[in-house]
Amino acid sequence: MSKTALITGASKGIGKEIAITLSKEGYNIALNYRKENEELLKLKEDIEKNNVKCLLIQGDVSNFEDCERFVKETIQEFENIDVLVNNAGITKDMLLMRMKKEDFEDVIDINLVGTFNVTKNVIQYMLKARAGRIINISSVVGISGNAGQTNYSASKAGIIGFTKSLAKEVASRNILVNAIAPGFIKTDMTEVLSENVKEEIQKNIPLKRIGEAKDVANLVKFLSSEESSYITGQVINVDGGMLM
Repeated sequence: MSKTALITGASKGIGKEIAITLSKEGYNIALNYRKENEELLKLKEDIEKNNVKCLLIQGDVSNFEDCERFVKETIQEFENIDVLVNNAGITKDMLLMRMKKEDFEDVIDINLVGTFNVTKNVIQYMLKARAGRIINISSVVGISGNAGQTNYSASKAGIIGFTKSLAKEVASRNILVNAIAPGFIKTDMTEVLSENVKEEIQKNIPLKRIGEAKDVANLVKFLSSEESSYITGQVINVDGGMLM
């Protein structure tokens, strides 16, 4: 039976790179997205060039019923989910004194509640199969904190606690649960930063460069493989040494 990976927020950025990388490893891809964009069909074509299938599944991870539906669609199409990558995330940065209540709630709902919603609907199939890999995309700011990101930092710190607790719950069923904490990675989120800001960021990174989405995707590939079969409950930074 072919292996299947469900990736949330996979239409662009890190999620897109993860989808392409896992497809090259022979995984059928269930690619979750919230908003349609012109690149989706091209991405599907690129994935299927690797002799695998790609299912595009629209859904809002903050909506439990949406998650229930698209997980069932994935099972109906592929029969199993071997790897779940909880990647969907948003930012709404602002100092707390100026942050709107809905800006805090929106970030928590997508980033943290979304991770619960999708995992809750996937875990039953992994428990039945007595196997599975769950990889949650957190952030270094979930460890260090960052001014202007109380909402984002809280959501990413919550993902770390979620990861460690779930890893303890399901280890006996051969389900491995790990988190990846990226630092500054070239994505749409970071492209809006000025060149001066990027230069200052790079000065504080020992490797003196901003990371690429493939740096995160390569770690997902490893954590999805048999080579990582004795690793669970871990948070692995991909940050060029920024947070030591």
